[in-house]
Amino acid sequence: MNGDAPPLLLSVFPTSLGWFGLLGDGQSVHGVQIGHPSAASVRRRIRSDSTRESDWDPELRSRLEDFAAGQAIDFDDVELALPPLTNFRFLVMKHVRQVGYGQTTSYGEVARKIGRPGAARAVGTAMANNTVPILIPCHRVIAASGRLGGFSAPRGTRLKQRLLDLEANAIS
Repeated sequence: MNGDAPPLLLSVFPTSLGWFGLLGDGQSVHGVQIGHPSAASVRRRIRSDSTRESDWDPELRSRLEDFAAGQAIDFDDVELALPPLTNFRFLVMKHVRQVGYGQTTSYGEVARKIGRPGAARAVGTAMANNTVPILIPCHRVIAASGRLGGFSAPRGTRLKQRLLDLEANAIS
């Protein structure tokens, strides 16, 4: 046995929100890419020799496709394998994962809920480094003023607004 970790599996698929990539080990999700203009763009973003393409979780892929098509889908049951996180970032991710479909919260509200009032910018930084968008719905976190704030996926805040509009339309 060589001690090397098995390769991560990458499922690349088109949606109405652009190309998605689902990176995992066959049981847990390690990363999600959303809103890419092409499959090649997803593959470039992953950039790893230790990945192998596979439709490793067709049920989750189908749920993500349905979400992108405007269906109210909940991903609370999906097992995540997040990179090492500080306690602060862990609490941010845990709280944001609970923000329901069609709802929004502010960066400051997240900071207050996790006991760190005044840490709104740090919450924004944590969201910018979210490796599993949609599954941890960072698009649902906006500025207190109602401005969108940032979004690190391709097409930036245009995609964030599209996600929020999609959810608002699905629940109305």
